Amino acid sequence: MSPREIFALRDYLDPGLGGRTISDARHSASLTDIAGQTCLKGRLAELSGRSVLLAVTSQFLTGLVMLEIDGIARRMLLCPPDLNADHLQAIVEDAEIDAVVTDQPERFAGFGIALVVTSGEELEAGPRARTERATEWLMLTSGTLGLPKIVGHTLEGLTGAIAADTPARGVRPIWATFYDIRRYGGLQIFLRAVIGGGSLVLSEPGEALSNHVARLDEKAVTHISGTPSHWRKLLMSGAASAFSPKYVRLSGEIADQAVLDGLQQAFPDASIGHAYASTEAGVGFAVNDGLEGFPASMIGTNRDGVEMKVVDGCLQIRSRRAAHAYVGRHAAALTDGDGFVDTGDMVELRGDRYHFVGRRGGIINIGGLKVHPEEIEAVINRHDSVRMSRVKARKSPITGAIVVADVVLADGSDASRGDEIKTGIIADCRAHLAPHKVPAMIKFVDKLDITAAGKLARSDA
Repeated sequence: MSPREIFALRDYLDPGLGGRTISDARHSASLTDIAGQTCLKGRLAELSGRSVLLAVTSQFLTGLVMLEIDGIARRMLLCPPDLNADHLQAIVEDAEIDAVVTDQPERFAGFGIALVVTSGEELEAGPRARTERATEWLMLTSGTLGLPKIVGHTLEGLTGAIAADTPARGVRPIWATFYDIRRYGGLQIFLRAVIGGGSLVLSEPGEALSNHVARLDEKAVTHISGTPSHWRKLLMSGAASAFSPKYVRLSGEIADQAVLDGLQQAFPDASIGHAYASTEAGVGFAVNDGLEGFPASMIGTNRDGVEMKVVDGCLQIRSRRAAHAYVGRHAAALTDGDGFVDTGDMVELRGDRYHFVGRRGGIINIGGLKVHPEEIEAVINRHDSVRMSRVKARKSPITGAIVVADVVLADGSDASRGDEIKTGIIADCRAHLAPHKVPAMIKFVDKLDITAAGKLARSDA
């Protein structure tokens, strides 16, 4: 690799672009000045060429460290805050970690890591570091109860979907995300802010949603992303009226028509888009026409280095933006022999459009018949009185299992009309679904649990 092919995040911190910041509820730092500052107390040089675990408490400090060590470390593994502590030793060994950057050094006593560097949220003046190498970015998969997989990316691949030929002209975007930036979806927004010449407002753990939205409004956020579950939660809170972004982005879960329409109603002046991305496949595509699913014309063509095909109903992607490998002692192959990533996401062609129907591993069995919960939820969520739903299987002594649904009512729905609403939901399901997919029971609940990754928590009863 020649020197001119090596680039790092610091190379996008143009000192001529003033007024750019990265902030959370308690801190703010200038993205204009940060290239000449350090949060590592002068110990950056010790990390040169090392495999570094980045395990700090806050997203804000995570962002500062990523900006500082990219292009210096050999590889950098982002540690999400919800990582099971029992998995940490195996991950350290699989990623060949020989250094850790943390604000909790006592946490890593006894791990046998050669170098522990303590970081702090107070920036100090320091020399502007020179990019030495292309750092390998490592991320952990989410959504599994077992040991998460380690996924290897390059910065070039991670930023492949970001238009960054030149710094943004005119009014630069102010990004925010409900995601954590140590997960793929949040990292994409962090990179968009840094590379696109904008600013970034980070979420804060435990912050009341109304306070968070007020802060987004105060910071004049223009672009914001989250999962459909994040957005349903916001729509239920009543806080959406205090916020007016220009661009709303959904990813991470199926964006059904109900949530897209709800966001368009809440933010009539905003562009509403949903994107398909995964930690392994990278950013596949974005859809900005306000409709669920994606045009069938995207399949079988090469669009900006991304090719997609459908095999046995499952979406597969070959892309320059994809991860290059799983990392670890017993890592499986990430792609097939032709370079395609099997996403595990099931799609169905309806007319000239493909619709996502669920995860291959999330199928529930009803009397020997396969059911995708998300397909049923999409129908339930269209009902005017419904804000969100979760479908699952429940054991039955007669059929073995039945479909049941937990439903959160939309604001303004009259709970006294419960029987009428249930009847309407069942009628909608019977009109659009096969008989075995129609819920046998509907239960109204006040809320549905969301995972740390921003997705609807699922477990069979």
